[in-house]
Amino acid sequence: MFELIKSYFLDTLSILYPELCFGCEELLLKGEKVICTTCVIHLPRTNFHRIQDNKMEKQFWGKAIVEDVSAFFYFQKKGKVQRLMHQLKYKKHPEIGERIGSLYAAELLAENKFNAIDYIIAIPLHKKKMKVRGYNQSLCFANGLSQQLKSFVVKNCLLRVKNNDTQTRKSRFERFKNVASAFKIKSPQIFVDKHVLLVDDVMTTGSTLAACIQLFNKIQGCKVSVLTIAYAE
Repeated sequence: MFELIKSYFLDTLSILYPELCFGCEELLLKGEKVICTTCVIHLPRTNFHRIQDNKMEKQFWGKAIVEDVSAFFYFQKKGKVQRLMHQLKYKKHPEIGERIGSLYAAELLAENKFNAIDYIIAIPLHKKKMKVRGYNQSLCFANGLSQQLKSFVVKNCLLRVKNNDTQTRKSRFERFKNVASAFKIKSPQIFVDKHVLLVDDVMTTGSTLAACIQLFNKIQGCKVSVLTIAYAE
């Protein structure tokens, strides 16, 4: 009887307050969460996890040592991925990051990729930006990945100690210079002989990620891989 009442209540609630896909704004069907099945299927995938020495990985060559590098989607202006990222970062919908992380991890595991990770670490926000936004969108992505990869998300170990200017409209060199000393690792001994997965929302030049990877490269036996929600060419 309780389950029947609950079902009626949820059905009534869905009529009054229908859940819409954050990608296309169409009504979510029963069993769909956050992003509809059509969007999940047709969002522009990079498939970088299937490509050795992919273009994203090459951006770290000569800057930092990485094991595997991949992104789930291509970031295209005025596309659905951009819409999802905007909703995630600026419209207070952290569930988008978690859902994307869970979806991506399931695809990676199906091909035995990124299945030997010790710790997952989200690229941090500065405390001032964190106060304004209320949450770290990259951490939401990390939490979604963790649910499937069965890897522990480590918080407050990678710190952003400088509140840099936005990277938007900066050149590749300016981006790298802007973040060169912006981060530090707390308790680096935790990561000795461990495989760390660094995650971020969107990678463009890779300057922010490279600055963080360099810090982990200094730790004995520490291996680093990278995943992002999207890659902007």
